[in-house]
Amino acid sequence: MTYQADLDLALELADIADAISLERFHALDLHVESKPDRSPVTDADKSVEQAIKKVLADKASSDALIGEEYGTSGSAARTWIIDPIDGTANYLRGVPVWATLIALAIDGKPTVSVVSAPALGRRWWAGPGVGAFTRELDGSVRELKVSAISDLEYASLSYNNLQLWDQVGMLPKLTELSRKIWRTRAYGDFWSYMLLAEGSVDIVAEHDLKIYDIAALVPIVEEAGGQFSALNGPLTAESSSVLATNGKLHAAVSKELN
Repeated sequence: MTYQADLDLALELADIADAISLERFHALDLHVESKPDRSPVTDADKSVEQAIKKVLADKASSDALIGEEYGTSGSAARTWIIDPIDGTANYLRGVPVWATLIALAIDGKPTVSVVSAPALGRRWWAGPGVGAFTRELDGSVRELKVSAISDLEYASLSYNNLQLWDQVGMLPKLTELSRKIWRTRAYGDFWSYMLLAEGSVDIVAEHDLKIYDIAALVPIVEEAGGQFSALNGPLTAESSSVLATNGKLHAAVSKELN
């Protein structure tokens, strides 16, 4: 089965999202609200998701949709999962590390995805039978492949903010792991996983995520040769703490963090 048509649609959605989000980035009249969970949402988040919903209603009307801002619509074996702006806190503060995450899950498995970060001038995409690729700043395209690092002492780890590790009681484990590896950084959000797929980072672990934060990352990491799971077992739609590695380090890191 070919997934190229689905990937082409996802790339079209990313083009539409980029045009909207870039126009509002740094806007002096950007409207920001706080959601019930106290996370920020901007008018750009809402506009991007509405635009994507409109296109999917026209071109994939039988598919279901899960969006961060407007929830779930429909019920089907094929479900589009959208985070209109991953890294909204960065977006509203003028930090260019944010992206639109677009995934198509089939029978519950994230299968095709695009991660588009227009303020960085970068995009990543993947699908079965297609592989995983990125578009560089100069417009060139290259295939993604995770690193071959197999020893913890040479590994690079990226994590999200320390407060979340502290809140789940795992800050001591993260600190202990940091003593056994080469390097730690907190690139955060989608970017950590894209660096993993590129072979620049070897381990990524995060907490307090939702399905729309995760879905688009999975095909890109896996098609690049990496491994993705919940922190303490198989990845499910309910997973909120996740671990992604180059595959060679997965068992060792999981043991350290569990």
